[in-house]
Amino acid sequence: MVPNRDTKKPVGQPYRSTFILSVKTVQGLQKCTICGKAGVFNREYTHDCLCKACFCKSITEKTRKAIAKNNMVRYGETVAVAVSGGKDSLALLLVMNELSIKHGSRLYAITIDEGVPGYRDESIRLASDFSSKLGVKHVVLSFKDLYDLGLEDALEQREGKVTSCAICGTFRRRALDLAAIKVGADVVATGHNLDDFVQTYMINLFSGDIQKIKYADPPASSNPNFPVRRIKPFQEIYEKEIAFFAYLNDIPFQVASCPHMNEGIRTEVRNFLNTLEMKHPGIKQMTQKSAFKIAEQLNKGDSSKKMLEKCEKCGSPSSGKICSVCLMLEQFKPKSKISVTSRSSVQ
Repeated sequence: MVPNRDTKKPVGQPYRSTFILSVKTVQGLQKCTICGKAGVFNREYTHDCLCKACFCKSITEKTRKAIAKNNMVRYGETVAVAVSGGKDSLALLLVMNELSIKHGSRLYAITIDEGVPGYRDESIRLASDFSSKLGVKHVVLSFKDLYDLGLEDALEQREGKVTSCAICGTFRRRALDLAAIKVGADVVATGHNLDDFVQTYMINLFSGDIQKIKYADPPASSNPNFPVRRIKPFQEIYEKEIAFFAYLNDIPFQVASCPHMNEGIRTEVRNFLNTLEMKHPGIKQMTQKSAFKIAEQLNKGDSSKKMLEKCEKCGSPSSGKICSVCLMLEQFKPKSKISVTSRSSVQ
């Protein structure tokens, strides 16, 4: 069963009120493959039908296995979960909170305010409320505080064909590192799911970006030169499964999309992959497995990896003399000096 969006519902209400369920699909479900109780979800690519309890348990278990398989988090480490207020990040916070209790990890929720009026304010409130409900410390950093300009300011000043996603992504990744450093985290966990992974892989494939394809290999994406490790515990879970998990757990989240999301090619790639998945269940998962294998082969015996050095302007790890954030900031005014050299704990 796949929830269908009801766009007439108000943004930010609990998932149960923002999605309507297909009655025809519900009536067609069988008993749970695992326990025999009434099924609520058909996992088409495995031909399994799962009840509520078994489905939710499967999401947590998939996450735990991904963390263990790729050694994402070690016992006792502090984990900062990047929480945007959307379904993926809030569901990840719920799962990581459960796992952290069992594995001795300390957890924080961090949110980056890009400065998009009418969009980010609500998501920050949702992230703050849900973090508080779980008893997780929530920290917010803004582009304005870090770079002395918000995303809208940058978009007004941009020149050439640089997209909003390129600007936001560059600034956001650095902001997540800074937020993680502020709380003393060893790891930043983001809610990127299987769909996100495959979309990014296809975009890199279309553009011929071999270097980025190499980072599809999970071990290769964790660079010891960066101040904190970045992990994606949901990377092997379908987006629709995370959405249904959020629905079953009554997680309230923002359903409005970023107003700038259609500037790039990602939306077209997403629609293309969704069409393929409907006709061929499991094709996204197989594409991801292929990407893992290709990235692993590309990284074997690769002597072309360039050692990172410190950015001459801000001291952050960089593949060149000037890091991507400082290069981006040179396009805008006012310019800011960024430092990622100090660690401090949240009081």
